[in-house]
Amino acid sequence: MSSTTTDVLVIGAGGTGLAAASEAAKLGRKVILLEKNPQTGGSTSWSVGSITATGTPHQRKAGIEDSTEAHFEDMGKHAGDLAPRDNLTLRRILVENTPDMMDWLMKLGVVFVGPEEEPPHRVARMHNVVPNSRSFAYHLTKHCHTLGVDIRLNTATQRIIVQDDRAVGVEATMPDGSAHTFLARHGVVLASGDYSAAKDLKAQLANADVALVDAVNETATGDGHRMAISIGASVVNGDIVRGPIMRFIAPTRPNILQKLPPATWIAKMIAWSANVLPQWVLRPFLMSFLTTAVSPSMDLYKEGSILINKNGERFTDELGKPNKDMAKQPERVGWVMFDQQVAQKFSAWPYYISTAPGVAYAYLDDYRRNRPDIFHQFDSIAGLADSMGVDPETLTHTITTYNASQRGVRPAIDHGPYYALGPIKSYVVFTDGGLKITDRLEVIRHDGSLIKGLYAAGSVGQGGLLLEGHGHHLGWAFVSGRIAGRYAAQFEPAA
Repeated sequence: MSSTTTDVLVIGAGGTGLAAASEAAKLGRKVILLEKNPQTGGSTSWSVGSITATGTPHQRKAGIEDSTEAHFEDMGKHAGDLAPRDNLTLRRILVENTPDMMDWLMKLGVVFVGPEEEPPHRVARMHNVVPNSRSFAYHLTKHCHTLGVDIRLNTATQRIIVQDDRAVGVEATMPDGSAHTFLARHGVVLASGDYSAAKDLKAQLANADVALVDAVNETATGDGHRMAISIGASVVNGDIVRGPIMRFIAPTRPNILQKLPPATWIAKMIAWSANVLPQWVLRPFLMSFLTTAVSPSMDLYKEGSILINKNGERFTDELGKPNKDMAKQPERVGWVMFDQQVAQKFSAWPYYISTAPGVAYAYLDDYRRNRPDIFHQFDSIAGLADSMGVDPETLTHTITTYNASQRGVRPAIDHGPYYALGPIKSYVVFTDGGLKITDRLEVIRHDGSLIKGLYAAGSVGQGGLLLEGHGHHLGWAFVSGRIAGRYAAQFEPAA
């Protein structure tokens, strides 16, 4: 097997891996960054793009007084009943390093708007990247290239090589299918993301039901978790899964915001516009996001909508846990169906279909304009069924039965025209199980001993840290990635 030797080896080129590689390279180390996908970005580029932070220029401009201690306390409020399971040492590392991390990103050209409020945070802390979350990988990849990082794409890691009780490298499959060994003189950093798309790990660490649910990022297959477990590492909080969460399927064509290149000057123009332009000018841009990346409101079901599967059948109690039942349906998809009464209600405040807190609200007409691929409207139920691609007779029977005996106190679906939004699907957005690590992000075995030279960051290195609320997963990705990169660069194997 052919081999390549470098100083520091980083596995995964999402936001975490790019941060780790850049920090190791800044310390003068030669760095190879391996990524199994054809581009950098990972789950970071699938995210909404929020970072919750204190001490930012945005907070100071808004006259907000804040502190890392207050941030630390408020994260505990977000955790709720899970709070006793939190890794307080890692939470402290996150909040204390976030201000510097934000300055670092902005110096690289990343642009944010905000801050926005998100209770129970006591003040506004949520900062949103513009024009889209691809901005992170765009600027960090450029930064890594400038520092001389050797980024190898389409290169999948198979196994961690351990010699003399130390992780010394990995075995990988090259783009041409050949096997190759990458060795590190200093440290190895796992930055391989979560296991939201790994059915075996979801079943093993969480439960069998969630194992059936598709992931937002289909390439988040838990490679780093699996490799580390095979050499004695353990996973903390493996049962905590964000999902199933119902979202409309993604558009087949990119929307306005997704098409915009994340160059700094474009982002600054958007940030300026957000502060000075009227809402009627900004709204088309905001709606392209709100009708694509966020979940529909549960109020749709409370006010009379029902869920229909591929067979034209109502399959769940919409006011119960429909997200779990959706994953068991044919092709794991469905539609939100309602009539004119509900349509009129969800055309104006306070009945919105989707929202991003502190940003804007999307109503039915916004979906009509921005998502014609999932918007269905017909005068008859049979016509609506044809548009959805389900059997008209079955859907008609479903609605008749629902109106006669299943609706309880909810209104009947009997005022045409009739509407459907979908397909809608249940997804696992992310998993929170991470390898057990030290405060230096060193990976720990079951018996408490260190796997020398092996570091983990981001989702694979979450180590029991709870990241509830918006903006903490991305924050931990960049903070932990930078720290792991520094320690990996400084690791000196015993003579």
